Amino acid sequence: MTPFTDGDVPGSAIVTPSDAARSVPPVDEDVLRRGVAEYVGTFTLIFIGGGAGIISGQDIVAVALANGLAIGIMVTNVGHISGGHFNPSITLGFLATRRITPMLAVAYWVSQLLGAISAAFLLRFLFNEASVRFGATPAVGGISDGRAFVLEAILTMFLVWAVWATAVDERGAFKSIAGLAIGLTITMDVFVGGRVTGAAMNPARALGPELAGNTWHGWWIYWVGPIAGALFASLLYEYLYLRPNRPSVVGTPESGVDEPRPGETAAS
Repeated sequence: MTPFTDGDVPGSAIVTPSDAARSVPPVDEDVLRRGVAEYVGTFTLIFIGGGAGIISGQDIVAVALANGLAIGIMVTNVGHISGGHFNPSITLGFLATRRITPMLAVAYWVSQLLGAISAAFLLRFLFNEASVRFGATPAVGGISDGRAFVLEAILTMFLVWAVWATAVDERGAFKSIAGLAIGLTITMDVFVGGRVTGAAMNPARALGPELAGNTWHGWWIYWVGPIAGALFASLLYEYLYLRPNRPSVVGTPESGVDEPRPGETAAS
């Protein structure tokens, strides 16, 4: 390390690395880098989650753990780059709450759908079309399409609520391990809905295998249900907990001081 003196501040010593050229630069989180992160995360979800369904014969425990682990690990890996959406309905929730620009949202959607489609066709190449159709593609079984829509919406609400509570809300106690909470929420949802709707909770999770397996029964459920659930949960959490109607007050409630902080005015 070589110290040198800043000419503007006499006597101050500034320390620089002995080999600055080898210093690791900060990540430039532009559209391309974020898009690639979303592609990789969504690819992983479909390849691992769908692959587990093919290999295990749709064993509910294997599928639930595979989907939850895939998301949990990828949110941990690249969440600091793109936010770790891997789901068009989650990205729509971020757009609706103005936490992402329209241009970036479109880039995310393209990356997510491409990741899902390429992973599904790779599964088809490794196995076959029938395996993708029956092992990797979410499908409705035992209930009507209307009830399947409601179930997908509710399951997605749980997922998006977990995303907002752990990855969006800065007060969340588990922000540093958001990937674990989000992954476990997916696992929980698959245990409930896996044998009924496939518990996709994600338009990309359905679209990729549907294209690769050439099966489209109830396709709209996996778009309308997750989108409705994501919008409801994201807007509800946003306006209930992240956008208070009044400024914070000075002191604790026990102090009896219920005045706005300096520079703040009460909301009209």
